[in-house]
Amino acid sequence: MGLLRRLRGRMRTEQPVQPVEPESQPRAVEDVDLDSLLGLVVDSMGYTCTFENDGTSLLMGERDGTGPVRTVNLVGLRREAARRSREDWPMLVSEHLSHAVSGEPFDACNLPRIKPLLRTRVHAADDPAIPDPSRIIGRHLSADLIEVLTIGGRPVRPEEAFCWPIPPAEALDVALANALSDERLTAEHLNLGGVNVRLLTAPTAVAHLRRLPAPADGVLVVLPHAGAIAVHPVEGIGVVRALERMRLYAQREFDERRADGLSPHVYWWHQDRLTRIQADLVAQDGQVRLVVTPPPEFARLLARLAGSAN
Repeated sequence: MGLLRRLRGRMRTEQPVQPVEPESQPRAVEDVDLDSLLGLVVDSMGYTCTFENDGTSLLMGERDGTGPVRTVNLVGLRREAARRSREDWPMLVSEHLSHAVSGEPFDACNLPRIKPLLRTRVHAADDPAIPDPSRIIGRHLSADLIEVLTIGGRPVRPEEAFCWPIPPAEALDVALANALSDERLTAEHLNLGGVNVRLLTAPTAVAHLRRLPAPADGVLVVLPHAGAIAVHPVEGIGVVRALERMRLYAQREFDERRADGLSPHVYWWHQDRLTRIQADLVAQDGQVRLVVTPPPEFARLLARLAGSAN
């Protein structure tokens, strides 16, 4: 990588950092190159740094010796750098060090201290706010929705989560447990053209699906924005009309709050899985009709409910 070669050449002439103490085993060339890049970026930010002997952290301080000395954890950064192209390293290092001196009231690498701050937020998979999904910790709720791990309202970056002694999936479960424990869920009933639904609101409303009492065949769910969900039980063939009414409601709410809108679609929550039910609003002959293409499992459920109704 041309940039890294230039950085290493400049490091040899300027020597802005104290080198890591020699070790019994030769250090991997990747670690040496990453340390060189770290040292140069620290220097360009106007700081000095000293690496800990084991390479797990560095100390950043002001050049004139005033101000606090910051300990920057490098464990997660090294893991993230190892799985990415070297062309990504300057961006990774710059982001990591910038956050270290950003004045955030927490150290995202210190899991015991920040554990209560972990939350999740649901985003559309094509949300422009997440241009690079590899720079977040998350998991798919459905094919088009992603549950993202956050701290202090912002996404947790992989190099932060990789500092922790627990895997990312467990951290997401911790975040969900925090929301369920701390948030107060409010409920109200809505009448959507003769269909009764429950509107549930909370800062992390989707997390509460996990504890929602539901019949054996699950519930229909709409998520027009992150702070609210509307649900209707799947009980009988009347669910077809509920699907139509909820799709229209979700589209209207999504359009009205497009700035923070999540999805205009209807989903099926069943056995801890969220599945989108494709239902398109089609204008024809001056009227709008709903064209439903249910996933196979939901189609079989509808056939069973229709048979039971006859």
